[in-house]
Amino acid sequence: MTNPTKTLQSTLKTSRRKLVLGLMSLPLAMLPILAQAAPATAAINTTKLAVNDKEVVVGQLHSATGTMAISETGAIQAERLAIEQINAQGGILGRKIRIIQEDGASDWPTFAEKSKKLLEKDRVAAVFGCWTSASRKAVLPIFERDNGLLYYPTFYEGLEQSKNVIYTGQEATQQVLEALNWLAREKKAKTFYLVGSDYIWPRTTMKIARTHIEKVLKGKVVGEEYYALGSTQFGSLINKMKLKHPDAIVSAVVGGSNVAFYKQLKAAGVTGNKQTLLTFSASEDELLGIGGENMAGFYASFKYFQSLNNPNNVKFVQAFKAKYGPKAVIGDVTQAAYLGPWLWKAAVEKAGSFDVNKVVAASPGIELKTAPEGYVKVHPNHHLWSKSRIGMALPNGQFKVVYESPNLIVPNPFPKGY
Repeated sequence: MTNPTKTLQSTLKTSRRKLVLGLMSLPLAMLPILAQAAPATAAINTTKLAVNDKEVVVGQLHSATGTMAISETGAIQAERLAIEQINAQGGILGRKIRIIQEDGASDWPTFAEKSKKLLEKDRVAAVFGCWTSASRKAVLPIFERDNGLLYYPTFYEGLEQSKNVIYTGQEATQQVLEALNWLAREKKAKTFYLVGSDYIWPRTTMKIARTHIEKVLKGKVVGEEYYALGSTQFGSLINKMKLKHPDAIVSAVVGGSNVAFYKQLKAAGVTGNKQTLLTFSASEDELLGIGGENMAGFYASFKYFQSLNNPNNVKFVQAFKAKYGPKAVIGDVTQAAYLGPWLWKAAVEKAGSFDVNKVVAASPGIELKTAPEGYVKVHPNHHLWSKSRIGMALPNGQFKVVYESPNLIVPNPFPKGY
C-alpha cells in the first residue's frame, strides 16, 4: 500500500527541483525583475510615509459638500476609478493603494486644516485634490513646508509653479488666450463683457483676458463684474449686459451659481442663437444641474469633452459609466483628475521609490499615451502639454467640439506681458 505522506514529500521535492531548474533556465536579465517585483519597504520609503509591505496610503481632498460639490464630485469619482484600475493591475511597486478621503466642504480654511492632517498625521504619499485656486492657495504653504505632493486637476490662472504640485489641468495661455483668439477670429468679436465668481481664479483670469483683448486683439471690454461664491441673483447683471450689447460674454462663474446664472439668462431671452457666450468653467458636470436646454448654443473652452472620439476616451467613458451609472457625465476637471493617479504611478515606478523628492525628480518627461484627452506629457514646470478645444453646448447636456488646436500647446504659467 502506498504511503501518502511519502508520496506528498516526493511530489514537493520534485516540484522544488523543477522550480530551481526553471529559474536557472531563465535569461539572466529576467532574474532581477523577479526579485524586484515587490521591493523592500525600507528601500522605497526612506521618509516615513504611510507605506508598508502591502499598501501605500494616499489622500483625497475635495469638496464633497457645499457650493463646489457640483463641480468636485466628478473629480472624486475619477480619482477613485483610476486607483481602482491601478490596484486591479497589481498596484504600485507591489503595493495596493488605500485612500483616506477628506472633505474640504467648499471652505478654504477647512482645506488647509485637512491637508495638514493628511500630511502630518496620516503621512500620505500623495494627495489628489482641490478645485478652486482659493483652496489650492490655502494648502500650498502646507505642502511646501511638509514636502507633500499634490496633484491638482483644475484649469487655473497660472502665475504659479511649485516643486510640490503637479498641475494636470490647463493654465491660462492654454485655455484663455486660445479661446479669445477663436472668438475674435471665428465670431468677429470686438467687444467683451467679463463676469466671474469673486475669488482669485476668476479675477486673475479676467485680468489676463482683459490684457489680451485690449493689447493683442485690439478689442474693448465693455463690462466686468464679480459675484460671491454661491450667488443666485443675476437679474441686474443680465440687464446690464443686454444694454451693452457685447459681441461676446466671457464667463468664469463657478460651482452651483452656474445653475441660477444660465437659467436666468434663458428666462431673460439671452440664448445661444442670439448671443455669443463662452465659459471657462461650466462643463458637463455643471450641465447636470444647469440643464442642457438652458445653455444650448453657448460655448466652453476646455482641453477635454466627453464627446471626444478617440479609443482612449471610449474606454474611459465606458469604464466611468459602468462604475457610476449610465447617466454619469464627465467634464474637463473630472478627466484631469483621472490623470493624477496614473501620472503618480508612472513617476513612482520610474523613481523606484515613494519618496516625494525622488518622485518629483522623475516626473518631468513622463508621458501618458492612454489619456482620455489623447496624450499628455509632464513639462519641467510641472504642467502638462495639452490641446485647446472649444465645444458648443447641446440640449442633451453634451458638447459638440467645434475647434481643436492643431498642436499641443506648451504650458507657460508665466507669460510675458500678462
